[in-house]
Amino acid sequence: MGVYDLLKPALFAIPPETAHNTTHRLLRGVQGTPVTGALRRRYALDDPRLRVDAFGESFPTPVGVAAGFDKNAETPRALAALGFGHVEVGGVTAEGQSGNARPRLFRLPEDEALINRMGFNNEGADAVGERLDREPLPAVPIGVNIGKSKSTPLAEAPDDYRYTYERVAEAGDYFVVNVSSPNTPGLRELQNRAALEEILGTLVDAGASPLLVKLSPDLPEGAVEDALTVVDELGLDGVIASNTTTERPAKLEHPNRAERGGLSGGPIEDRATDQVRFVAERTDVPVVGVGGVSDAAGAYAKIRAGASIVQLYTALVYEGPGIARDINRGLLELLDRDGFETVEDAVGADLD
Repeated sequence: MGVYDLLKPALFAIPPETAHNTTHRLLRGVQGTPVTGALRRRYALDDPRLRVDAFGESFPTPVGVAAGFDKNAETPRALAALGFGHVEVGGVTAEGQSGNARPRLFRLPEDEALINRMGFNNEGADAVGERLDREPLPAVPIGVNIGKSKSTPLAEAPDDYRYTYERVAEAGDYFVVNVSSPNTPGLRELQNRAALEEILGTLVDAGASPLLVKLSPDLPEGAVEDALTVVDELGLDGVIASNTTTERPAKLEHPNRAERGGLSGGPIEDRATDQVRFVAERTDVPVVGVGGVSDAAGAYAKIRAGASIVQLYTALVYEGPGIARDINRGLLELLDRDGFETVEDAVGADLD
């Protein structure tokens, strides 16, 4: 039994947002100290077979941290020390905002899932940009997930996104337009083709690169195809598939399934993998697979479905700090089993 197995009952005995903040403070406290090196020796896996090159960046491993865990870019070095091959911070908005009223994060332990309606709570682009510029960054790519400020009218969204991008541009290695969170009123309306063209075009004009867009798993196929047409026409660098879902699979067991917000974790894994495949079959840009990744088999399924790299958040809550190491070790075994020399060789292996 590992240390996290011993600590988990205590963490799960307190409200999930309190537990998250406690974990976050611990990571922040050890960052930049000798403890970081000890974490790296325990959790980081250095193997060239795991390296992936995508949208102009080199990822030492394909397993990264999804947006939402480190909203204010406070712990990227500590997360990299846990073996993650990239860290996506945010969502960051132009204005600092407190988010929705608490409680707004809910565990579904029997389902190994979370429901959140956080509402893009973050310190704002000025504060996050200043921190990224001031503090040392890890030797793994840092992505910045950009959302719309709640107070900004939809018609003014392009300028809102541009302001945030310009404040984080110097430190970010890639940038993600988030128009798919279910927790900001009206945000998902920006996934229609006309709105996407305006927002993404504004960021392309501002020099945002590499630039990716994060899509909702709740979009109908036609809307996804429209979004991918915009990606191709504007020359974007990648697509993230996918975000949380507002739908509730019938198999959910925990009473918290009735809470409003976005569902993440195990119950959306297959659906997210299907969307990775759908996107990968229709575009040539790299795909980032997100949704329910909790072990090597799940990560490998998304890679074979067309994901160049994968991300997780919910599994970090349920499995603890060894999750990236365990997935990376398992990926090496799966590559050997199937005769692939590298992760890159396996990307899209299941596509027609």
